[in-house]
Amino acid sequence: MSTSRRKLLQLASIAGGTLAAGAAPLGSADDPAALLAVFAKRQTVRRYKPDPVPEEHLLKILDAARRGPTCMNQQPWTFLVVRDKAKIDAMKKRTLDLVAKFVSADKKEAALHFTEGYFTAPVYVVVLVDTGCPCTGYAQRHDGPIAAGYLMLAARAFGYGTAYLTDGIPEQVTREVLAIPSQYQRICITPIGVPDHWPPQVPKRMLEEMAAYETLEGHPALKALPYNP
Repeated sequence: MSTSRRKLLQLASIAGGTLAAGAAPLGSADDPAALLAVFAKRQTVRRYKPDPVPEEHLLKILDAARRGPTCMNQQPWTFLVVRDKAKIDAMKKRTLDLVAKFVSADKKEAALHFTEGYFTAPVYVVVLVDTGCPCTGYAQRHDGPIAAGYLMLAARAFGYGTAYLTDGIPEQVTREVLAIPSQYQRICITPIGVPDHWPPQVPKRMLEEMAAYETLEGHPALKALPYNP
């Protein structure tokens, strides 16, 4: 076993762990209410502080991501971790070039500022699915997104922000800059870092709007919500 592999397994097996600077504890296996608070507090973060994410935290977050349900136990995920500033800057440049090309002139400045914020984090994780696995179609639709969800919840438990990015950082940009082989299908890419600020909590629908019991007869259709970028 390689030294790096042994280190990963050792760190991933450590229970608990410290939090990101200034973070409040949000999860405990012995406290269901605290664990559920992680779900309530997860938010999309679009701008980050440069503070590094400790290796111990990152390994625990990745370890949580690999524990999601998976078709036929194929576990088809690969988590490509990117911390190299040159690679992050290259993704940023290509993404901003695309935004400048396709956004109308009157919206360009705001769009560039908005997109630039995605590239302020110290760590990025590209969630990939190996298309060579027997359940590749299922894995792309289900296993991959679930793993990404686990990853983002684990990051929030440590006090970090994330964002489930697809178009925000185009797949082709990551594929070219990071030299991702064609056998891997990207599910998303997420920054991980201490938020520059936590965004205001977005109001959620009431549970009774979304939960029905035994039948959908008489259950009202959902009303459209205002668009929230």
